[in-house]
Amino acid sequence: MRLIGPILALVVLALPAGFTAAPDARVIMEGVYKQDSSRDATWRATLETIDKKGTVRRKKFTFQRLGSFGNSKTLVRFTDPVEVRGVGLLSLNQQGSNERQWMYTPAIQRVRRIAPQERGRRFIGTDFSNEDMAERVLEDFQYRLLGEGEVVDGRRTYKIEVKPISPDRSQYDHLYVWVAQDVPVVLLAEYYDQNQQRVRLMSAGMVEKIAGIWLARRVEMSSPIEGTRTILVIDEVRFNSGLKEDVFTQQSLEKNETP
Repeated sequence: MRLIGPILALVVLALPAGFTAAPDARVIMEGVYKQDSSRDATWRATLETIDKKGTVRRKKFTFQRLGSFGNSKTLVRFTDPVEVRGVGLLSLNQQGSNERQWMYTPAIQRVRRIAPQERGRRFIGTDFSNEDMAERVLEDFQYRLLGEGEVVDGRRTYKIEVKPISPDRSQYDHLYVWVAQDVPVVLLAEYYDQNQQRVRLMSAGMVEKIAGIWLARRVEMSSPIEGTRTILVIDEVRFNSGLKEDVFTQQSLEKNETP
């Protein structure tokens, strides 16, 4: 959500002082992960899904994160409407961890592990996949600067290719991200599958600095092939509220406690 992806995940960036005209892509992405120095974060957010006929469906959820970006634990829990209330997704976003996601569904009252082949599935009917709802791990990807100066939403950008170090690290073959040069945020991202098809497109807006941390409070993810899109708006965000480790366990996920 901070998505990247995502959501997310959402990506934010702080450029080190003294950057040259052609910075290294890896250095830029390290800045992406280090810009947010908070110990924990909690969002309350709204998702609007729009199908190809224009029908809009709205969902509300909370997002909690403990740990540094790229080395964290995250929990997504839906609060509204009734049919998805209590659905939860727990993610471990850590280097070397293969078992990374678990989902709780109230209808079956159990926690199940999300297998690697399920990372590409839509998350609760949205255009975000299960993988997109977690935070990415820096070391799981390679980075290459493709160009500078392309204008996105009125801002000059750096274009970076992001590629997993191995197929088991991501559902995507590669991503392109456009990082603004004048504000610390990724404005646009394209996601490609193993067949080199563009399967998702992400754009970010409503960029704000809250408690010294840059955040895009509006993220739109679309699926060009299906003709659908999802708009995520962060309604409320808090940093360093003192979240505990025991919130981010399978046992806690199964308790179905809405924060």
